[in-house]
Order: sequence, then structure tokens, then C-alpha cells
Amino acid sequence: SVPLLQAARKRNSLNLLELSEAELQEQFVRGDGPGGQATNKTNNCVVLKHIPSGIVVKCHQTRSVEKNRKIAREILQEKVDLFYKGEDSDVFKENKASEKQKQEKRRRAKENLERKKLLKEMQQLDKE
Repeated sequence: SVPLLQAARKRNSLNLLELSEAELQEQFVRGDGPGGQATNKTNNCVVLKHIPSGIVVKCHQTRSVEKNRKIAREILQEKVDLFYKGEDSDVFKENKASEKQKQEKRRRAKENLERKKLLKEMQQLDKE
């Protein structure tokens, strides 16, 4: 099964725990990855730490510091919610439901493939 902290994703859940700014430690660092000079010379990567739980989030999804700050707070809020609520968290429940849908979709695709193979075999037998 998926570890709880990896289950956090960008979602619009309403029952997340609220974070206070006093509990957060924020840093701006240079990002990594492709982008050349735009990445190597600007400190637009946000590192956000929730001090009570020790959870750290690093966000460098956009070139804008403000957007990265907002996204980092959303991700951190979801991870903190998962940390404290565990399997009772809305994020965890959404992830489980999504995983079930994916498994069902795979199962149906596999069944359809089997049906197609059987149909082809029957057509081959009819031709002979």
C-alpha cells in the first residue's frame, strides 16, 4: 500500500487541518532540473517546513515565487493532514477511491482484450 505521506497530492479537500504561519519555516533556494540560467541564478524554489511535525515540502513547479509559495502551502497542508489524521483523512480516502477506479479500469481493459482474442480465434476457426 502507499505510504501515508506519499498519498498527498494537490486536491481541493475541504476538511484539511489549518496551518498557522507561526508553525511554518520558509526558505527560498535555487531550484534544480532543466531551465539553464533561469533556474541556476534565481531563488524561486520554496522549501517549507512544518515545525511541530518536521514535514518538509520543496516546491519549484513554476518560475513565480508567489505561486510556488501557494502550491507549497497546499501540499504541506495535505501532508500534515495525512500525518495527523492518517487513514481518516479525506486525502487518503480520495487516493484509495482513485486507486480502486484505476484497478477497475485495468480489469475491464484486460477483460476486453481477452474477449477480442477469443473473437479473433473464433473467426480464424470459422475461416478454416
